Amino acid sequence: MRTHFHTQDGVVHAVNGISFHLDEGELLAVVGESGSGKSVAMMSLMQLLPMPPAEIASGRVNFQGQDLVKLKASQIRQVRGSRIGFVFQDPMTSLNPVFTVGFQIMEPLREHMGLSKRQARERAIELLELVGIPAADQRIDDYPHQFSGGMRQRVVIAIALACDPKVLIADEPTTALDVTVQAQILELIKELRQNLGMAIIWITHDLGVAAGIADRIVVMYGGQIVEHAAVEDLFDDPQHPYTRALLESLPGRHAAHEKLRSIAGQPPLLLKQPDFCPFSARCKHVFDKCLRQNPPLIAVEGDHRAACWWNPETGGVRDVA
Repeated sequence: MRTHFHTQDGVVHAVNGISFHLDEGELLAVVGESGSGKSVAMMSLMQLLPMPPAEIASGRVNFQGQDLVKLKASQIRQVRGSRIGFVFQDPMTSLNPVFTVGFQIMEPLREHMGLSKRQARERAIELLELVGIPAADQRIDDYPHQFSGGMRQRVVIAIALACDPKVLIADEPTTALDVTVQAQILELIKELRQNLGMAIIWITHDLGVAAGIADRIVVMYGGQIVEHAAVEDLFDDPQHPYTRALLESLPGRHAAHEKLRSIAGQPPLLLKQPDFCPFSARCKHVFDKCLRQNPPLIAVEGDHRAACWWNPETGGVRDVA
């Protein structure tokens, strides 16, 4: 998939040829710093971007025998909320302040499942209980401002789960929450995944969170996937310099007296066609080839792939057959 934004300054190449798969029941973490294209990529899957200025320039999204990119607006609305749930980053902007939380949970139930008002209300109470809202039968008629940040996020998750979706996309759902509430939400997601058997795409900039919940990790930078591996493989043997730099910035990987390491420089401007490695300006292992040719995802071992010309085993240019 490739997603562009048409702006006054030119065409922004926000997503540049990403490709991945999601197996039934697994949790795939998509990680990378702000501006790497994580959220835009996932919103492209669901046609949630305003078009224009956004444009899905090429690609396809195969889901249960359908190409979601080719669906009309009326058709994709039947997929959103019913078969694929989406949890947005900020629960306060995701919820409408003038409607009760019960009304907002009941809406997809009546739209997609054809439940009566009474049936939808009963199901909404069950969902609030499922996500850990106490006294759900009383809180269902409350408004979003009457809930804390963590409770609002639970309500958003309840809405996403309302129609028993096959896939749940969670866009940094714990970013705005304190550490204690974040741990509660992560534990909730683990329980729901185990009980409901959903496949989950978890977007995050926190590798520590990804390590605790994911089966596989996709690392994005500059609108591209730069590394893709099982969790254990990625943490034990990172192959891309960007992945290594992210891991080196984690506090737990250093002695107490060592300073945290940061990644020098800035993310790339995406106004240029990506015909070179997007990380080359910040990389310690850059070669002339990196400036002339954008590396594809190269198989390292098994399902572990990295988009990098540098071979960490030899220190030289990776030999690609």
